[in-house]
Amino acid sequence: MSAQAPHNTLLIPGPIEFDDAVLQSMAHYAESHVAPGFVKVFGEAITLVRKLFQSTDPAAQPFVIAGSGTLGWDLVSANLIERGDNALVLNSGYFGDSFSNCLETYGAQVTQLKSVIGERHSLEQVEQALKAKPYKVITITHVDTSTGVLSDVKGVAQLVRRVSPETLVVVDGVCSVGSEEIAFDEWDLDAVVTASQKAIGCPPGLSIVMCSGRAIQRAQSRKTPSGSYYASIANWLPIMKNYEAFKPSYFATPPTQLVHALHTTLSQITARPMSERFAVHARESDRVKAAIAELGLKQLAPNPDAQAHGMTAMYLPEGLTPPDVLPGLLKRGVIFAAGLHKEIATKYIRFGHMGVSVTDPNRKDVDNALAALKEALAEAKQAKGL
Repeated sequence: MSAQAPHNTLLIPGPIEFDDAVLQSMAHYAESHVAPGFVKVFGEAITLVRKLFQSTDPAAQPFVIAGSGTLGWDLVSANLIERGDNALVLNSGYFGDSFSNCLETYGAQVTQLKSVIGERHSLEQVEQALKAKPYKVITITHVDTSTGVLSDVKGVAQLVRRVSPETLVVVDGVCSVGSEEIAFDEWDLDAVVTASQKAIGCPPGLSIVMCSGRAIQRAQSRKTPSGSYYASIANWLPIMKNYEAFKPSYFATPPTQLVHALHTTLSQITARPMSERFAVHARESDRVKAAIAELGLKQLAPNPDAQAHGMTAMYLPEGLTPPDVLPGLLKRGVIFAAGLHKEIATKYIRFGHMGVSVTDPNRKDVDNALAALKEALAEAKQAKGL
């Protein structure tokens, strides 16, 4: 049984429900960010990030910085791109638009390759775009939470290395790291941006970025200074290296309690092979998707290969909108998210099933949510006379 106060179960695509031990670690007493005890915890947490990404490459470097996942976009855009450089954005929903805006803020010339809603890009489309002109970076949203589309990061990375090997492969993994397979070294990625509050299972407030040695070198060989002070790799690189070597260091004060929480959740996650974690998410995802199909609901992503395993975006029956259904779910103790994609936001809802809600066998979050969804839909249809 959880020691947390009774509350409605949060099943949106992040933030997610948290393990008791993670929340308890947030209650750590005040301590200096350069005290030996904290330095050890932070250093170990950075090393655990390497395990999370399945990376053993000493040239690669994790960054754990106070901020949201959006800060990761700044870290990439401010350091790996110079004004006038070309960037190719594989857009599978709302967050492709946002990443493009961030890149353009730092002077990138952005080309967006937009997919049809609910679909991911074919490798043929990507290859054609890469051959059209040279790109400094290509960005991929691994899971776009506005559509529930899972992109083929491994396939795209292999394609880039074959067609345009100088192009850096950058992954927005905010809603994928911890629930979808990511093999940083094996797939030869250059940067993966994520955040603490989704499948990693830590409260919001930490931006986590994994950079390859190639990306670090690109940042260090810039012709012009980075356009950001706080998101400068030059400023953060020695800090991360020092902490991981258990040496106190300072550029900006880390959120000490959040780092304790991150250490706790990463210790839990990496205690077992990552493959087992991915398999659990895949199994529960299959169960959710089968259940909503039985309810007559269709997913935004119809192709199973392009369906995320940590969330499901589902169209509502004709005549219903999110405000017709979400209150019924809430009345039954379950919180889903409304639609986010601006073109179809009124037509669908989103169910986040990741982290402890699927990995803790003592929790019945998914079962309760599916039962609540069935009842809320029936209630809404009756109220609308459908």
